[in-house]
Amino acid sequence: GAAGFIGSHVANALLERGDEVIIVDEMNDYYDVKVKEGNLNLLHEKAKEMAHKHSKKEEDYLKFYRGDINNQTLMKAIFEDHKPHWVCHLAARAGVRPSIIDPLLYVRANVQGTANMLEYSREYNVTNVVVASSSSVYGESESTYFSEAEDVNEPVSPYASTKRSGEIMSYTYHKLYALNITNLRFFTVYGPRGRPDMAPYKFVDRITRGVEIQKFGDGTTSRDYTYIDDIVDGVVRSIDRPYGYQIVNLGKGSGTKLNEFISLIEKHVGRKARIKLMPAQMGDVPFTNADVSKANRLLGYSSKVNVEEGIRRTVGWFKETFGEDGMGTA
Repeated sequence: GAAGFIGSHVANALLERGDEVIIVDEMNDYYDVKVKEGNLNLLHEKAKEMAHKHSKKEEDYLKFYRGDINNQTLMKAIFEDHKPHWVCHLAARAGVRPSIIDPLLYVRANVQGTANMLEYSREYNVTNVVVASSSSVYGESESTYFSEAEDVNEPVSPYASTKRSGEIMSYTYHKLYALNITNLRFFTVYGPRGRPDMAPYKFVDRITRGVEIQKFGDGTTSRDYTYIDDIVDGVVRSIDRPYGYQIVNLGKGSGTKLNEFISLIEKHVGRKARIKLMPAQMGDVPFTNADVSKANRLLGYSSKVNVEEGIRRTVGWFKETFGEDGMGTA
């Protein structure tokens, strides 16, 4: 899943420190494939830079396979050829709302896909597996801080159900085969090269261009918006620390109301938003707020980028990429 938002940032960090990175991505059209191709181009540039620096070849650092992780013939050939020691499984169908429309697509990609990745990892004696989960598994939790110790068996969307299924399957693989697996529950990740379907990117894009945004609900819903650099730090720390079986929150550790988030974007874009008020959407939860004490204890993780700084960086990237008025092309 390294052509996607989080995956491409994680792969870049691994290349930067000198790791050999094997990417498998089906390049699905959930959002514009050109965005993913752009992410891959940046990774190839990073691999070339590392190769030049250390007098090696680009392929010594990066290999890319376009394909579905459910294609067992392809995946077994890749595992046979490369014999990876670490697996970072970020491939998934994303999005709460689309999963309500087509739940079976999500089951195939997220449940079957995760089961296959665990099976390949078991068969080829992988040292450590990191699996992307989601804060959406907490559903309509009323806790002030969402803790990994909570009962999360009442998800409110097919997407959340598939992510919870991956956690349960991971436990089974650890219990039966002593596979080291850490599931990371990501809390609303945003930043440069963010997913175009997510609210943070949409808001920056549309407010910059003077286009109307849709605000679902009264704006009091709150999210633990977490900047991409913090998430990457947590993922890499998890890769480096095999812990048997763990579920770990990766978030900022504090929520921001939607109205405040929009106001901060307005401030850094330098333009007021044109807002169309919409009813709250099915599958949305009222707030998310990560208890990150376990991540701090096990991984040494702590969020370093506050929301205002994260938005400033994101807006800066967007304007540098698309122009001051947002009308340019990447």
